[in-house]
Amino acid sequence: MALETAILVPVLALLVAVMVAAGRITMAGGAVDAAAKAAAREASLARNPYDAATRADAAARHTLDQRGLSCASVSVSLDTSEFAPPAGPARVRATVRCTVHLSDAAVPGMPGAKSMTSTVVSPVDRFRDRSLAPAPGIPTKGRAL
Repeated sequence: MALETAILVPVLALLVAVMVAAGRITMAGGAVDAAAKAAAREASLARNPYDAATRADAAARHTLDQRGLSCASVSVSLDTSEFAPPAGPARVRATVRCTVHLSDAAVPGMPGAKSMTSTVVSPVDRFRDRSLAPAPGIPTKGRAL
């Protein structure tokens, strides 16, 4: 009985650690997807690319915080190439990248971190006023649009 226990306990502990790591990856993927969706939606409501980038970044970070996901690094990139006037169909594409720590899962052979990426496209209201210029009074020097 002691020999069976000595063999089974490490195997069961490893199985539990793998399940915890898989659950963490799944939860992180869902949080990154939600952050990308929130970023795209907020960007689609903006009136110019500068405001869109600011709103998208804030929405993505807020969503990740709400979901309890602590990322080693977060980046939000936004494609507003279809944002220019005239009014008509347009889309905004938001991509959120988050590096999730896995080193504390203690699974042999598992990397210490995993990069999660999600891209979501959101339509811009075709009748909404929009421009390529930032809102009045907002400096653009040193900032990429």
